[in-house]
Formats: sequence, C-alpha cells, structure tokens
Amino acid sequence: MTQSTSETAAAPPLPSPKERRRLRKAKSLTEDQVAAAVGVTRATVRAWETGRTTPRGRKREAYARLLLGTEDDAPATRVAGVPDAVVREVAEPDAVVPEAPVIDPAEPEAVEPEVAVPDTSQPAPVVPRVDAVKPVEAPPVTVAEPPKPAAPPAVAPEDTAAGAPAEAFDALYRFAAGALYRQTYLLTGRRALSRAAVVKAFEQAWERWPKVAVDRDPVGWVRAAAYEYAISPWRRLNREHRRLDPPPEAPASRALLDALLELPPAYRRTLVLHDGVGLGLPETAAETEASTRAAAGRLMTARAAVAERLPEVAEPALIHERLGTLAHSGPAAPLPVPELLRTGSERKAQLWARAAIAFTVLIVGLTLITLATAPRKYETPPAPAQKVGGVPPVGGPQKLSPQDVKLREKLGDELFRGPARLIPEAG
Repeated sequence: MTQSTSETAAAPPLPSPKERRRLRKAKSLTEDQVAAAVGVTRATVRAWETGRTTPRGRKREAYARLLLGTEDDAPATRVAGVPDAVVREVAEPDAVVPEAPVIDPAEPEAVEPEVAVPDTSQPAPVVPRVDAVKPVEAPPVTVAEPPKPAAPPAVAPEDTAAGAPAEAFDALYRFAAGALYRQTYLLTGRRALSRAAVVKAFEQAWERWPKVAVDRDPVGWVRAAAYEYAISPWRRLNREHRRLDPPPEAPASRALLDALLELPPAYRRTLVLHDGVGLGLPETAAETEASTRAAAGRLMTARAAVAERLPEVAEPALIHERLGTLAHSGPAAPLPVPELLRTGSERKAQLWARAAIAFTVLIVGLTLITLATAPRKYETPPAPAQKVGGVPPVGGPQKLSPQDVKLREKLGDELFRGPARLIPEAG
C-alpha cells in the first residue's frame, strides 16, 4: 500500500480529460499519432481523453511529456516515447507515409498562438507530425501551421483530388469489412445474411460518403448500419435468411452460438459490442441508442443468461475469447471487391433517382388530366324519391258498367232530338 501511494505521488500530474483533448488538438496531433508515441492503442487514448481510464507508470510519464512537456525533454527532434519511425518522418518530410488502417478524417483545428506550458523558459518540444510543416515567425512560441489530415484514407469531402474519396472508401472497406462480417455472424448465425448486411452497410456509406468521411468514427457508422440491417425483423420475410447455417463443429462454439441466439436482439447486440468488439459502456449505449444505465442492465442480463448455460465463460475475458473463436469458426462467405460495390451502389442510386422522377411525372400528369376533365360548376344532384306513408289512395268515379253506358247514350240522344224547349218571352 505504501509503494502504490509513493508511485502515485511521484507520477507527473495530468490535466483534466477535457484539457488533454484540447492540448492534443493544439499541438495538431491525432489520436493515432499519440497512440504511436506512447505505445498504446487508439481506443486507449480515447479512454484517457473521456476520463474513463487514467494512464499509469511509464505511459503516464510519456503521455504527460507529449501533452505538456517537462524539464527532462531535450530541445531536439526526438520526444521520449516516440518511435524512431515517427521521428524519421518528421526529419524527412518527403518520405512516403504508409497508409494507416484506422481512419480518422476529422480536420485538425487551428493552433492557438499561445500554448499553455508549465515552463516557458524551455523551448517547446518538437511534436512528431506526418506531414511537412512550416514554422510561423510571428508568435513567441514555435507554432506550426495546421497539417492536412493525417494520412489516407482520411479525406475531407471538399478534397478536389479525383481518386481521393474512392481510395479512402476502399481503404475503409478493406480494413473493416472482414471484421464486420464476423461480428454480424454473431448476431444472426446466418452467413448469407451477414454478408448482405455488410454489403448493404457499405453501399449506404458510399451513398453518404461526404457525411461518413468527416465522421469521428467511420467504422462505427458502418457497423451500426450493418447491425441494424442484420437484426431487422423484416429480414425474416426472405426465404433465404429464415434457416440457420449448419452449427459449428466444436461443441463449445455451438453451445455459445445457441446461447447468443436465445437472447433478445438488443441484449445480444450489447453483449457483442461490449465484450466482443471491446467498446466501452458509453460507446455501446450510444450505438444501441440507449441510456448508459439501460445498456449496463442489458449487458449484465446477457452475461447472466450466457453464464447460466455456460458456467465456464462467466468472466468477460473468457466471453471475449470465445466470441472471437466462434466468429472465426466455419467458412467465410466471399465479400465483393470495393470497386464492384461502389459501382453497384451508384447504379442503384441512379435507378432510384429515375424511379422517383418517373413517379413525380406520373403524379403531375394525373393531376393535369383531372383538372382538365373535372366539371367547372357544381350542380346539386336531385334527391332520391321517398315513399310517404299515411296518405289515403287516390279516389274517383267507378268504372261504368255496360248498362250505365247504354243509359247515358240513350238520354243523350233523347235530349238532343226531343221537343223544343219552352222559352219564356218577355211581354
């Protein structure tokens, strides 16, 4: 206990997580460059900047020197903890930079004229950069112009290079397609559905590439689209995706897949993201569109359900190992090449655009025909006839019998041919 307290006291102080992020951007450093300098992964640097974890030991010292600069730093072109390959890239700006598999297309912010450093008497440490930089003479502290995005495939949407967007998309596809296919298989247990989900997700990414290219986590964007497509209940309507694939040959993998498929889709997705992919709880909650408390509850319930069926994988580390073994078990479905995928996505977009134009023209035509043939004046239609009750039947003289007809004719003849009438005369 005394040793741990002494190590904590001797460790260099670190600013707040928010200040760490601001200092990194002020030095025009990406998360990948900081990870390479300290010797950790990009996810670890992001965890340090969000406050979920804190560096310790030598990594803490290297991280503090990289952000703040201490008195032990020499004013040379080398920073402690930075690999020699990165230093050679700074010393030789014209050297070819290898493509980084992780894409971080975020544009670095402009460097402020004044950088907060503990000791202004010492010269500012030279920070490793990928691109060539030019010093600015005006400010008192050595400040470099903001470099371009770190390395392909990170390409801004306004980049005028002809093949830059396609090359960045192809690099993203080659880096993440295989892993996303295996992760989606853990959600569905169907390789054909997993392949269709990955292809559909990358087609959507290419259709919205200006938005995806500037996203903080392009792989996460594509992963969310693939997961949504895979676990959608509408996929069950397709006869091809109704039946499960043959189970894995290994009994342990078969039992784990059965346990996963018995979980509800939301719980299964949370378990795969947290224990399989390795995302933190806040990132898992954000990707599943749930609160952190709800994501934690789903994770604990899913772990308990899996541990109930498989007591030997009760630990998260064992679940992570078993999920990786299950994902790599069985034959993998061949994925299309990125060029073919981009062409198919563009063709589908053109077909949908033409269909939308044709439907709009049809609606406009029907509207014009209706306006031309519709009556100009409204005429009230006559009310339908109704039977009135309580009225007696129409009365009248009865039909004359033959005797009555003869009598009427006789009287008429006699009156016309009889004697003259007596007409009184005035005297």
